Amino acid sequence: MIGNVTSVTVPTRFCGPPTSGNGGYTAGLLARQLDGSGPVEVTLRLPPPLDRPLTVVVDGPRAELRDGDALVAEAARVELDVDAPLHVGWDDAVTASASSTFRDAALHPFPTCFACGPDRAEGDGLRLFAGAVDGASVFATPWVPADVSVPIVWAALDCPSSAPAFADPTAAGPFVLGRITARIDRLPTSGGRHVVTSADLGRDGSRFHAVSAVHDADGGLCAVARATWIQLRPPG
Repeated sequence: MIGNVTSVTVPTRFCGPPTSGNGGYTAGLLARQLDGSGPVEVTLRLPPPLDRPLTVVVDGPRAELRDGDALVAEAARVELDVDAPLHVGWDDAVTASASSTFRDAALHPFPTCFACGPDRAEGDGLRLFAGAVDGASVFATPWVPADVSVPIVWAALDCPSSAPAFADPTAAGPFVLGRITARIDRLPTSGGRHVVTSADLGRDGSRFHAVSAVHDADGGLCAVARATWIQLRPPG
């Protein structure tokens, strides 16, 4: 690919696993090079390295993120043919999140994850703990964003979309993000109440598909995404 060349760095604060970048945040960094509101599809090819410049090559509607000669991720403008999960009210999201297994660092595969790690302090990580909503096939977590940017919204859409996979009793994790396609209709309001929801879109072998969305307190849609999660350890 030959095109405009720039660079980005994923700071350690925005890790997913301890030694690599949060998939959603990294995808958002790359999507922003394509004017980031989307819809943009980002496929992660390697764990994103932390704290060193990565090369971004943009060629029209496509972009690549490279670490030297290694392809870390690639992005493309696409259509997003998915409906957002139904809006969940703030109180129901708080109740659902209270029982989320993501809160338990002993069970969490990556407890220092920027988006969903319970070992991250308030104001440092997003602390998005998606839990099942009673009587609905949806997961939800409340969110009051402090910093608002395209990469942070992508991070918020990322980890809650893994909740259906982790809730599957027949699946043995951990799971990592393989692909995410997102569209931002408008950025969330800093300091405002929002709810992040997710729902199952089915399973294909070791791949789990889900949809996620960010709504404001009045139910207005801010952003929506479709994600594919990869099971790292096969059952049994």
